[in-house]
Amino acid sequence: MVDQTPQSQPSAGPYWPQPVARGPGASAWQPAGENGSAVGTALAVIAVGVWTVSVLWIGQSAIWVTDQAQLATGVSTRWLWPVSGVASAALIILPALLLALVPRAPWARATGRVWLLGAAVLGGLSLTRAFPPHAAELQLLASAALAALGALALRARPSVPPPTPPSPPAASASASAPADRDASWWPGLAAGALMVTPWLWLGAFGGIVETLAAALAAAALGWLCAGLLRPVWPHFAPGGGARRVLLGGLVAGIALLLVGAGVGLPGPHLATMAALSALGFAAAALAGRGVGPLVAATTFGPLALVDNEEMTLLLLGRDVPLWTLVAALVSLPLAWLLGGVLWLAGRPAPAGGPGWAPAWGSSRRLGAVTTAIVLVASGAGVHLAAGQPGLHGERLFVILDDQASLVGLPAGPAGAAGHPTRVRAVYDRLVAHADRTQRDLRRELDGKRLAHTPYYLVNAIEVDAGPALRPWLESLPGVDRVLLSPRLRPLPAPVGTARGDRTAPTGPTWNLRMINADRVWNEFGVRGRGIVVGTSDSGVDGAHPTLAGGFRGGDDSWRDPWNDSRFPQDHAGHGTHTLATAVGRGGVGVAPDAAWVGCVNLDRNLGNPALYLDCLQFLLAPFPPGADPLRDGRPDRAPHVLTNSWGCPPLEGCDRQALAPAVAAFTAAGVFFVAAAGNSGPRCGSISDPPAPYRDALSVAAVDRGREVTDFSSRGGPGSGKPDLAAPGSDVVSAMPGGGYASQDGTSMAAPHVAGVVALLWSAQPSLIGDLARTRAILTGTAAPILVPPGANTCGDQARLTGAGLVDAHAAVRAARGQ
Repeated sequence: MVDQTPQSQPSAGPYWPQPVARGPGASAWQPAGENGSAVGTALAVIAVGVWTVSVLWIGQSAIWVTDQAQLATGVSTRWLWPVSGVASAALIILPALLLALVPRAPWARATGRVWLLGAAVLGGLSLTRAFPPHAAELQLLASAALAALGALALRARPSVPPPTPPSPPAASASASAPADRDASWWPGLAAGALMVTPWLWLGAFGGIVETLAAALAAAALGWLCAGLLRPVWPHFAPGGGARRVLLGGLVAGIALLLVGAGVGLPGPHLATMAALSALGFAAAALAGRGVGPLVAATTFGPLALVDNEEMTLLLLGRDVPLWTLVAALVSLPLAWLLGGVLWLAGRPAPAGGPGWAPAWGSSRRLGAVTTAIVLVASGAGVHLAAGQPGLHGERLFVILDDQASLVGLPAGPAGAAGHPTRVRAVYDRLVAHADRTQRDLRRELDGKRLAHTPYYLVNAIEVDAGPALRPWLESLPGVDRVLLSPRLRPLPAPVGTARGDRTAPTGPTWNLRMINADRVWNEFGVRGRGIVVGTSDSGVDGAHPTLAGGFRGGDDSWRDPWNDSRFPQDHAGHGTHTLATAVGRGGVGVAPDAAWVGCVNLDRNLGNPALYLDCLQFLLAPFPPGADPLRDGRPDRAPHVLTNSWGCPPLEGCDRQALAPAVAAFTAAGVFFVAAAGNSGPRCGSISDPPAPYRDALSVAAVDRGREVTDFSSRGGPGSGKPDLAAPGSDVVSAMPGGGYASQDGTSMAAPHVAGVVALLWSAQPSLIGDLARTRAILTGTAAPILVPPGANTCGDQARLTGAGLVDAHAAVRAARGQ
């Protein structure tokens, strides 16, 4: 709202223009240097502006880092952002309110009112972040609704005339009309098309619903910002010139920063804050209806083309966080350049006009329309030619309520001879059950031409459909629940391959000596021969010297549903490191003579229920490339032991029981399933992400060189019975892609130790193969004591940190042989 006191003819000065009390007929504007109070007013405005910017950038960055730290430890942060957004708004509202009420200068009070409204917008929009991260569509639609309501409220405010100087009525009328006509939105659209181009180049769209919701939210926010900033321009118009664009742009930039802090989901909103705040000068140069399209197009970029689920410090590298940062950094100078170009293309309004306005006359308006069309087409061309075109939205994972019973299966002969028979019995029953119970649902999906993939290890179907169809799928007969199955969006450049910086060990590493694996090799001559270990992870460097000789080979020993590679490969390094700890040769692996098979269930450290299940089905009944898992599986080729250094959290679509039937099926088949406990310690009850909490999975905690439980190792809770065992998981040296080696920490490193010990145990005593109960009893019964650091929280029972203790390969093999 602008001040209602009539003002006189303005005059330019060296500082911001200030109103002062003068005699009748004298000017109400004078250089600030002529009035001591004017300097104080300017300093007050500067102080409030600096406070606002500091609260937003320092506060939002600190909250995001806190959010990422809690995410890494498995703590829900759903309410952190709404609360922090409202708190940030509260810290800004009081000084902005004082600025809106106390100064005599109308421009200062108008600045305070705009920032006050911006803080209110921040608080309101922040409430939409109460939606869970996977409900981006709902959050965007809620933001659109709130922004539209805010825009309507601003539009409904009483119209107050700006502080214009007196002039003859005829001159005033003749000057106002052209200025209104000149306030075309085409220049704003042209500028917005340029601002969104970096995102069209470096980003990628999600699903159709999410993209449309982002467009609605961006349009509503543009409308809101146009109304929010409209009262600012008359107060910085007198005299025109670059100084007016600079000062008005600073005020507008802080207001847009306030709005940007509340826009979108956490992570990408930091990029929105940067891009919007830099638009202040361009908005001041436009000072008309073009502000709406400019803000809308700029906001659409990070809202629609950045996946908030991938915008995480956990993926910091050549991934979405990097490219988002690059796009935001490109946006900053681009916005400042636009401010200069738009100012040069404009002119001060004629005497008696409402203030600074772009000079878009008929010829220039035609140029603006042409420029806008060319820039919009150019942005689309950049996206199609150099970007990542197409829609890359999430899918839906439909779990049926009728899961197969595995009771009463034929046991088959004991030991190694019975392994194929046991696995075949499980596979046949699961496939038959899936065929029978999924028939009607598959027919329904075919009728609606919805692509889908059936699964049998969990009786479920992944549907190529977005959240809009979720209610319909949940209503169908036989459907228990529907989960999201997120898909990664493509990147503008491939992620680099992780490499190791260490040389090959010259003998058994400390961790192998700690669990006495080397004693098993030396005293019993047992090294895992005859046992096959399976891994699901980021991949495996099949050419690495420590792993190449152990690959089982054939057309059914490797699967890559992400990239369809035909020979084992790994870019992240995690899978190579963990598998080599289990079966690597040259002093890094527990069972160096065991064979291995593998599958890629992670890409850029993320997965989803369907792809986790895809690999598990491959490991239960391997099949060649292009084959149908439900028809062409080969249960007789199943591995004996699985090492699993991954978890499927809600962020990736899993609920607590999503994969439970799959792990139970491996138990029924006699395949030993080892899982990392997780890295969410020292919080109690933090073994939560599947498959670690399942009774059928043997969950492994991590210890360090001093046999103490690590701080990061997840803890069990009352009644969980987890973890089961512990193994070295700190400073573990193992293989990395490209032939190198590296040291890594995590329960991911601990789990393959136990898988390797099972391989040694079954190699030494083949009659134990498939006898999971007896094998577990030997492992837990021979485990060594573990130290708990002084003062550490034992969560009520030390076993919730350590399980039965540290796995001991030598003691386990000796017990299995009856020695």
